[in-house]
Amino acid sequence: MTTFPYHDPSISIDARLADLLSRMSLAEKCAQLVSDFGLENPDGSFSAELAREHFSMGIGVMNSHHRARKTRQTVAFLNTAQKFWREETRLGIPALVFGEGLHGYMAHEATSFPQAIGLASAWDTGLHQRIFETVAREMRARGAHYVLSPVLDLARDPRWGRTEETYGEDPHLVSRLGVAAVCGLQGGPFNGAVGHVLATAKHFAAHGQPEAGTNCGPANLSERILREELFAPFEAVVREAKIGAVMASYNEINGVPSHVNPWLLKDLLRGEWGFAGLVISDGWGVDDLYRLHHVAADAAEAAEKALRSGVDAELGRCFLTLEQAVEAGRIPLALLDAALEKILRVKFQLGLFENPFVDEESAISVTNCPEHQALALEAAHKTIVLLKNEGNLLPLEQSKLRSLAVIGPNAAPVRLGGYSGNPGCAESVLDGIRRKVGETIQIIYAEGCGLTQSANDAGQMWFDDEVLAPDPARDSVLIAEAVSAVQQADVALLVLGDNEQTCREGWSTSHLGDRDNLDLPGRQDDLLRAVVATGKPVILLLIHGRPASINFAAEHVPAILEGWYLGQAAGTAVADVLFGDVNPGGKLPVTFPRSVGQIPAFYYHKPSARRGYLFSSPEPLFAFGHGLSYTTFAYSNLRLDAEKIGVDESTRLSVDVTNTGSRAGDEVVQFYVHDVLSNRVTRPVKLLKGFQRISLQPGETRSVSFPVGRAQLEYLDESMQRTVEPGAFELLVGGSSLQLEKLILVVV
Repeated sequence: MTTFPYHDPSISIDARLADLLSRMSLAEKCAQLVSDFGLENPDGSFSAELAREHFSMGIGVMNSHHRARKTRQTVAFLNTAQKFWREETRLGIPALVFGEGLHGYMAHEATSFPQAIGLASAWDTGLHQRIFETVAREMRARGAHYVLSPVLDLARDPRWGRTEETYGEDPHLVSRLGVAAVCGLQGGPFNGAVGHVLATAKHFAAHGQPEAGTNCGPANLSERILREELFAPFEAVVREAKIGAVMASYNEINGVPSHVNPWLLKDLLRGEWGFAGLVISDGWGVDDLYRLHHVAADAAEAAEKALRSGVDAELGRCFLTLEQAVEAGRIPLALLDAALEKILRVKFQLGLFENPFVDEESAISVTNCPEHQALALEAAHKTIVLLKNEGNLLPLEQSKLRSLAVIGPNAAPVRLGGYSGNPGCAESVLDGIRRKVGETIQIIYAEGCGLTQSANDAGQMWFDDEVLAPDPARDSVLIAEAVSAVQQADVALLVLGDNEQTCREGWSTSHLGDRDNLDLPGRQDDLLRAVVATGKPVILLLIHGRPASINFAAEHVPAILEGWYLGQAAGTAVADVLFGDVNPGGKLPVTFPRSVGQIPAFYYHKPSARRGYLFSSPEPLFAFGHGLSYTTFAYSNLRLDAEKIGVDESTRLSVDVTNTGSRAGDEVVQFYVHDVLSNRVTRPVKLLKGFQRISLQPGETRSVSFPVGRAQLEYLDESMQRTVEPGAFELLVGGSSLQLEKLILVVV
């Protein structure tokens, strides 16, 4: 094999880049800016024939194709593919292999952690970083280098089926978890380090509050709301975590689709924030410019507009048309080369030119190893939120219980949520409880009702286009069977919520995933009412992807647990919490509205909002930050190091937190700020500015402190400049956004 300077790792990446660019034809350059979505034979092996047909000039980004393959098969697939790119293309440029990593590598046998919104319920940045270090380790071991995560959209409309993919509604919480995820994935600023991957901030931007709650709907929002709230997590991962890639979103912002928004992708992202990495399209997002948004006539015009607007590479193939655009003089070659350099630099940083292959045995030893399984269980434990516990029904005393009815459509199946692989070791709630109690308690199971009619496994259900409501006649029979089962038991556990079809990404009009109400899908509410009517003690466990308007349950069910999707360790985690071996300490990262009519319901509303409705309460069903415990906590001695500071000075806010109960437990201490009197620009009633999850033994007291300065007090003034106004600020600390102690800080 002939070698050139770009093959030599002893010289600088800049020198290698220059040499490689000088040797590439225009067609080879364009090939590096596109991706594949299916270079497979019918048996799942790599298709050299398809690669020769469609990508004879090479390829920029390649799908990992891991979702349905075991580890050995995926390693063989990617090693074969990389061998093809190295040996059968003129310059031997390796592929950058991407995969999904929303809550674990979306791959067969890979560790499956709780869904993203569940991870947010843990409010634990250290845990979050460890999880995404694990995701990166498993991806890299199996031959993937580039992850399309984390999702940094704010979940401001729970009708949206992708709510489950987010870290909730709050800019600060999403920012902190986003930075932790990126640090875990990349190991710091991206440099291709062993065991780490290139991370992608998505979906940039304003994707989480789509018009009518439908995926990809327009976002018509002021620049102030965009900058202070929806852009905040993206700015944090760019400035603090030095993320290596950003993905443009499908939607339009104030009339301009993100893929052709130079203000968004160039002026703001690169100019103001200093982003120097790769901007990539969402899957077929450039095609949407002509087939959905109608701002381009065809693929060629869409590609030209996207490149000029700041998109560097594409998950799609429109950019292949840029060859003709450059030849015709419509696109400067320098602009194409500037985009190309970014993706080639990543390949050099990863060392792919030296060795693009991975070792099969190493991949097997890393994938879902015992250490990773233990971490998945820890995450599931910390995800669970105790919403209600009237009369201290929970935890159940195993020694005093003779029988337990486990009821509901989410009790027996494994529910992992969207963007999931099959870990091969996942445990359902029912199986986890059975394993926990053995022969000591009679477990009586009944399905209760259906969710959808799909008979496929959870992972495939997410991909199915057609979603059919359950059969009413069958549901009537199932509800009657459930009531009979509950009548035979001491206590009933109802496991209700969503499946991978009732809450998911609606990526086309033939593949919907959003809903126009927040009620439990199907006849679950009928099942719930029938079970409650038996008079037996009832516990409700929610396994789902979005907040639900469970008004009847909130009033009539004594104990309610929120689990979201708990990952592969769901069964063990639920059983541990149910019987008190683990004390739940999670908090809600998103508000539970009473009804769809309360949307938007996020807590940081303006003073003029939420005046109220006739015949209903304006308060949420469950507030942002809410979460109970099997123990109790008291807050005292709220204090400031200095009660008066200058606009450029800082102080510290401290509070003592005491475990006043009889069990060890975790508390998430939350710090909010309220500007009492702003100049002219209205401010939210409160904004989260800090949090810490702490563990306390019975009777133990710990002092928790937060910095208070410009970062916590500033906002955008009338001229859109960051400023701290003199005046009074309420500093609020407590265990939820509605239960807070406060004191006043004066800024002069």
